[in-house]
Amino acid sequence: MDDTILSLFGHLLLQSLMAIGGIYVVVAELQRVVVVENGWIAADEFAALFALAQAAPGPNTIFVALVGWRMAGLWVGALAICIFVLPSFVLSVLLARGWSRWADERWFDLLRKGLVPVTVGLLASSAALLTQTSAVSPMAIGVTGGAAALSLRTRLPPLALLSLAAILGAFGLV
Repeated sequence: MDDTILSLFGHLLLQSLMAIGGIYVVVAELQRVVVVENGWIAADEFAALFALAQAAPGPNTIFVALVGWRMAGLWVGALAICIFVLPSFVLSVLLARGWSRWADERWFDLLRKGLVPVTVGLLASSAALLTQTSAVSPMAIGVTGGAAALSLRTRLPPLALLSLAAILGAFGLV
């Protein structure tokens, strides 16, 4: 296995432990490593893979498999998702086992409260990054803003918003 793939796996292993709240919180860091630092995938392709992962049924962590697949094929994609999911799964199991035992501990309460702003900050950075990547024209900026407004004001599922954007794209408007 070459150094590029091993480097990707190392980053995924570390990011797995930061992925409190799902893939959304590590998208910005993953984009920095995969697109900006190493140029393994183009920015627009990265955004397209993310959109595809959101449209697909199942967990959104499939995005990691798509990145691995795009970089080096099916087996790397399969290994990438395993490497990304396994550490956070083990950590979640350990925390779940200790949750009731630690629930009244001050340090545990502080840890839970401290993770909220960290998670919100990571989500905001991912949202900003994806917005910058996809807003390449005035129409794309309008679609992004409209999707954000609809998401905040309605209970439309993300797939509906992606479908609306796809229809605009199919008519050549984006």
